[in-house]
Amino acid sequence: MIKVLNLSLGRTGTMSLKQALEDLGFNKCYHFSDMFIHPEHTDIWKSYAQGKPVDWEALFEGYQAGLYWSTSYDYLPLLEQYPKMKFLLTVRDPEAWYKSTFNTVYSLNRLTLSRSIGLRIKGLFNPDLIKIYKIWKLQEELLWQKTFKGRFHEKDFAIQQFKQHIESVKKNVPAERLLVYEIQQGWEPLCNFLQVPVPDKDFPRVNDTASFIEWRKTVAVK
Repeated sequence: MIKVLNLSLGRTGTMSLKQALEDLGFNKCYHFSDMFIHPEHTDIWKSYAQGKPVDWEALFEGYQAGLYWSTSYDYLPLLEQYPKMKFLLTVRDPEAWYKSTFNTVYSLNRLTLSRSIGLRIKGLFNPDLIKIYKIWKLQEELLWQKTFKGRFHEKDFAIQQFKQHIESVKKNVPAERLLVYEIQQGWEPLCNFLQVPVPDKDFPRVNDTASFIEWRKTVAVK
């Protein structure tokens, strides 16, 4: 079962943190991208967003850590159910966060009508595109519509929601169970909080904006 849960929004270093946690022995680490491996999980998260119960033990079987939306969508039940679980909150400058999110996940992965049609048609010949369609559809419902109220394109509003999420986590999670952390801080604060040795290797840096855009070119839909 998961021992460490990151409660942050995307584009705050979550993929780097995923690699870092796995390097520290928290293997495997559940991420939104794992739904490419387990496409059936999209239905589970959608049901959870509708207020239906989730068998956490079954969903997270084999995982020791989790991060990114959807694991941080509604964490309060996990907070109460697993009192020994520790929580991370990766943060960054709100302006930089908005620019990165707008230029990557929002602009390139948002499920517009044309992308929806394209993925479903091309998915008849490439099943991987149907997986992408289901994941982007979940993201559209939970992130762009519910979290950002369909207003992510309004910069001031989106940044307000970003800050509000951070403050909500700080308010709800006991301080002794929470590390508020910037990826640039590297290994030491993370390892101290998790009470594990500092590795003799560089902290991982993956999935920056340039890397994301290069990956997106492999998905044949505009």
